Amino acid sequence: MRVRKLGGHRAGEIRLTRFLRNDAVNPQEMIEQAALRTAGRSADRHVLAIQDTTVVRSSGGGGLYLHAMIGVDADDGAIVGAIHGQFLSRDQGKRGTQRARPIEEKESYRWLESADRAAEVCAAARHITVIADRESDIYEAFTRRPANVDLVVRAAKDRSFGKDQPSLFAMADALPVSANLAFTLPAKPGRKERDTQLAIRFSAVTLPHPRNGIYKKTPDGARLYLVDVRETVTPPGETPIHWRLLTTYAVSDTDQAAAVIALYRRRWTIEQLFRTLKTQGFDIEGLRVEDEVALSNLVTAAFVAAVIVQQLVHARDGAPPGSTLRPIEDAFEPSDRPLLEAFCAKLEGKTAKQKNPHPKGSLAYAAWVCARLGGWTGYYGKPGPIVILDGWQQFQAAKRGVGLLLAAFDNV
Repeated sequence: MRVRKLGGHRAGEIRLTRFLRNDAVNPQEMIEQAALRTAGRSADRHVLAIQDTTVVRSSGGGGLYLHAMIGVDADDGAIVGAIHGQFLSRDQGKRGTQRARPIEEKESYRWLESADRAAEVCAAARHITVIADRESDIYEAFTRRPANVDLVVRAAKDRSFGKDQPSLFAMADALPVSANLAFTLPAKPGRKERDTQLAIRFSAVTLPHPRNGIYKKTPDGARLYLVDVRETVTPPGETPIHWRLLTTYAVSDTDQAAAVIALYRRRWTIEQLFRTLKTQGFDIEGLRVEDEVALSNLVTAAFVAAVIVQQLVHARDGAPPGSTLRPIEDAFEPSDRPLLEAFCAKLEGKTAKQKNPHPKGSLAYAAWVCARLGGWTGYYGKPGPIVILDGWQQFQAAKRGVGLLLAAFDNV
């Protein structure tokens, strides 16, 4: 992604650069507008608020990072939309005094802020579950969560339960296996998809508060449940799966443990979103924009667009069994329908594989159109994020062209 390419020509490049540096343009406003649309789509759904941090530009142990949260439907995996996003400028700094500071003064406070934001944006949801990886394993995340939010977090650190007591991880090692779960491990860079077996263990735990002085007035520990998941047989050269999940959900049997695991597995959605922002799409790490304000604005716009691309990727195959098709308004304006239908009529061929199999007005219908605009023939494989991104960008360019043409007619 290059500013020159996005601008289209020299004058367009200058206008875009001025826009990105405009004080009236800021990431918070863009995210809030996207979150407003997410709020409307959250009603009566179990929303997984998945959060993670990714590097935008690294520099000698520091750099610029994006912390993002997206909403995902717990039932069918569809992306509901963007919930929250903020940028972090990290320096190498000194870590010696960080542990004694209140959580509000730490960079890690972003994990709590995002949970609070999820509770606000998705207030109309049937339920909210915040999903996060190990960096979110923070005592306050559990004790200060919003009332309408549950958590599933991968444990990052072992914890002591006192003298002559086994630690958290040692306790997990000693638990009996409650069941073995058949599991398909999805592919990711450097790893092929594979079928495997996971051994499940679980137990109630009470995490003691940290020993730092600022916690002395904390009366009790955090009452949680631990779900330990381990791959029993691993192919040669592969790293075995081992997740220790801490959750606020009650886990007293294998079915409840499996349900927690299923929720955590949805976390891969934000990893795929970050790949769309980087190697499989917008290439934000390759942006040649020195001004940090302009860079943050451009990356935020790419983040919002990447959410739409991933919505289309998920919708491309239609609705899963037992689910209904998502409406086109999840990712497009209602006024976009005539242009999408005009493109569809132009792109459809004579054979069955060249026909759009999805009904008009559905997001799956729009995904098919974007895939064909991106170069997918309908014959080989499934269109991925790069193809759909290319098609979506072509559609947006055509939409701007139609808008200019209509404006010219209005001025005649």
